[in-house]
Amino acid sequence: MRHVAISSDLWTQARAAAPPRPPKPTSGDSRSFRGDIEGMRAVAVLLVLLGHAGVRHLPGGFVGVDVFFVISGFLITGLLLHELDQRGRLSLTDFYARRAKRLLPAAATVLVATLLLTYFLLPRGRWSTTAWDVIASACYAMNWRMAGESLDYVAANDAPSIAQHFWSLAVEEQFYLVWPLLLIALGWFARRRGRGGRGLYLSGLALIAIPSFAWALHVSPTDPSSYYVTTTRMWELALGGAVAVAATWLSRSSRLVAVPLAWGGLIAVCASAALIRTEAGFPGYAALGPTLGTAAVIAFGPAAGRAGPALLLGRRPLLYIGGISYSLYLWHWPLLIAAQAHFGDLSVGAGLAVVAVSAIPAALTYHFIENPVRRSPTLAARPPAALRVGAVCTGAAALAGLAFHLVVPSTTGPAPTSTVIMGQVPGATTQAAPPAAPGAAALGSAPRTSRAGVPVDRVASITPEPVTAAKDTPLSQTSKSCHVELESSTPRTCVYGKQDATTKVALVGDSHAHHWLPAAQAAAEANGWRLVSYTKSGCPFLAAEISLNDRPYSSCTEWNTRVREALLGEDRPDIVITTHAEYPVMGASVPNRQPALIRELRNTWNTMITGGVPVVVLRDTPLHLKDVAECVSKNPNRLTKCATPRAEATGRGGGPAQEEAVKDLAGAHLINLNDWICPADRCAPVIGGVLVWRDAHHLTATYSTTLAPQLGAALKPVIAKL
Repeated sequence: MRHVAISSDLWTQARAAAPPRPPKPTSGDSRSFRGDIEGMRAVAVLLVLLGHAGVRHLPGGFVGVDVFFVISGFLITGLLLHELDQRGRLSLTDFYARRAKRLLPAAATVLVATLLLTYFLLPRGRWSTTAWDVIASACYAMNWRMAGESLDYVAANDAPSIAQHFWSLAVEEQFYLVWPLLLIALGWFARRRGRGGRGLYLSGLALIAIPSFAWALHVSPTDPSSYYVTTTRMWELALGGAVAVAATWLSRSSRLVAVPLAWGGLIAVCASAALIRTEAGFPGYAALGPTLGTAAVIAFGPAAGRAGPALLLGRRPLLYIGGISYSLYLWHWPLLIAAQAHFGDLSVGAGLAVVAVSAIPAALTYHFIENPVRRSPTLAARPPAALRVGAVCTGAAALAGLAFHLVVPSTTGPAPTSTVIMGQVPGATTQAAPPAAPGAAALGSAPRTSRAGVPVDRVASITPEPVTAAKDTPLSQTSKSCHVELESSTPRTCVYGKQDATTKVALVGDSHAHHWLPAAQAAAEANGWRLVSYTKSGCPFLAAEISLNDRPYSSCTEWNTRVREALLGEDRPDIVITTHAEYPVMGASVPNRQPALIRELRNTWNTMITGGVPVVVLRDTPLHLKDVAECVSKNPNRLTKCATPRAEATGRGGGPAQEEAVKDLAGAHLINLNDWICPADRCAPVIGGVLVWRDAHHLTATYSTTLAPQLGAALKPVIAKL
């Protein structure tokens, strides 16, 4: 599920006393209550909620965030301009006091409730991460945390954060740290020149919008973090601000022009939610539909009158949903994630039920927290007091997150042990299973008939602890000394085993190659080989360009070029070991993805073979549809619930394409060790006392280490023929 969050906005005090149905708009004053805008808020939040619930016909429900950014930019800028017109100056204290009253009490309430939901319903493995997410959300920095997570391939495979919807609130508040200061400067300059300030304000917004939109166009096609960062989102808020600056002029538009443009804007928003199927490219060209559509509704609504979208958007149900939209969004996402964690993947009907239930705490929060604080005469008369209330709310939420991290135990038992193998470069370490946990060795020489591989409900002990399994990775990835992350295209290598060995082996590929590193390293040590690792997150050993998150993965293509040059250079290995997950080749249609991948794999491997370097393909490991470690942590006495049918698990991932690509390719050898990973008809989550999987598709480093004898035995005949 894509996570989006609503923009919060400030209505004036008149909003609280607004009539239930909108009067015919006659002016461009953004301070007057606009039923069509309140209805647009309802449309936007409904798109987001229905999209999160999994409604198939709204794949682009995430465009609701773009709608809210434009609305917020319009309303906030309108309030600031009114204050400048009336008083000739802006009070930053008053401005931030209003925002503190509007945002922080409800946000703090939901964040504390989120920690309670986490404690009672989420697996312990998520507790620590959730605590830090709450702290980041309370401090309005969640968007930067999400941007970093989007570039972390391992984190990208984790379950969605229960607090990640706070990212767009962070974007907004960061924008409003800049915009009032710029308005003050422009207003001062306008007074000095003795000129009206509207043209200067538009210029100021252009100074923000044009570079921001240009940057969004530049980075959004290839960089998934661009979805979250403030620099690519400011143009959307600035667009709403520009409509507020020009509101008086726009309100004089001809009704013949205004009516079709306003309706066209509403249609553009809804069509975007129905037709846009990927977040790739956001917030670039693809975001113009919902943003310009929203701007059209706001800009031409007054001139269109009741012949415009206000006819629909001013209905009582939409007005009420728009009124509670901030609280509704704050509540619906934590409840969805908690329900998903407790009950498993939700059907569309179940998701819609959770969304409907979230209206109850949302309405209570709106009526008993939002409105009382926002309408408080004491806080209205004393802005510093309102700021103190906001500071208390922020501090309470942040301290609650910190206390949850420090006080509530998120693990049980010791962390996995690690041992250092002599003769390696710094940072090149591996993890070893304790002697009491034999792992794959428990299967003996006939794993398919061994009872040790049959799933059972309970085992005496599990290594590593399921709640810490996500960290049971080859330590080179943890220290980032050798494994290359998503954004980098520069190969980094680590050397293992015997430095002056006559047999030189290279391990090359993505994180699925990397999770074999402990086994390959131990095999190299045992057989006197020299092992060099070349691994990169989400990047198979492939000459063709692939897509990642529906974007061209250009850093992978560059990395591959450099790796091939190294492998065919002076220090070439005697053999290359490679494996990978399944990836779409750029330009290949969905039905042709696997044939295209097979073709490109053969081309890449043939290049190595022609250059004198044989290729060993490690058949990809089984792929589950659930996080196995998380399932085990939730079901320690019913481990069979975490067992996936072997035929299903081995039929997914990169394995089928690898088997086809290696056929009749001289110089390429296929090694399939899945009998020691999933030996029975269902894949046991624990074998020989060792947890096999750290997530849905990566081996734990501990179990990988126990596969070293099998990997070494399979490689010896191939190496002997060199």
